[in-house]
Amino acid sequence: MDTAKPKILLCEDDTNLGQVLKNYLELNDYDVTLERDGRLGLAAFQREKFDICLLDVMMPNMDGFTVAEEIRDINPDVPLFFLSAKTMKDDIIQGYKLGADDYITKPFDSEVLLHKIKAILKRNEETHREEANAEFDLGKYHFNPRLRELIVNGKVQTLSPKENELLKMLSEYKNDLLPREAALKKIWGSDTYFNGRSMDVYIAKLRKYLKEDSKIEIVNIHGNGFRLVVSD
Repeated sequence: MDTAKPKILLCEDDTNLGQVLKNYLELNDYDVTLERDGRLGLAAFQREKFDICLLDVMMPNMDGFTVAEEIRDINPDVPLFFLSAKTMKDDIIQGYKLGADDYITKPFDSEVLLHKIKAILKRNEETHREEANAEFDLGKYHFNPRLRELIVNGKVQTLSPKENELLKMLSEYKNDLLPREAALKKIWGSDTYFNGRSMDVYIAKLRKYLKEDSKIEIVNIHGNGFRLVVSD
């Protein structure tokens, strides 16, 4: 069975380097979208889902650091590499502060870049597989996110996709603060007022589903987020 090629967003304003790198990655079974402008790169990311982003730092209209900030607001987890001729320590540190997985200075060896891409995508795939298979015991309840099932006393509650994702995040942060902004951006795509109201409705639904165990509570931490408290 054919599997989809990993999708790469490549933002590089150097015409020759961009095209050579695009061709090289495509020869190695990647689906590459090349943009030569920061704004166009961000627009592409907003339109499509990518497995990794390769961003030149110095680009017209919007620099790579700004593009990275915008991308991180949309998807905090997508792997992100900076490709840059800027080799100053402060620039490299800024790149990592923005959540870069790697900061690669020009000129670089395309084969080395290829192996770095393969390594980060393999790591992410393994992490996602582990997360997908994770199940949770919450007091009297057993929660299976893969099947979207919340089970108590033999009764099965099938959750909607958003209910499932929200309870999964709460379970991963059990007894700790789940930041409101993180949940909104990951599940709803942005932390707008209306999405916030929608999340409050889903929190109320989850509280209803969990009411059969008095030792479980979803606590609202005003202005910050929620805690799924499971008492011993």
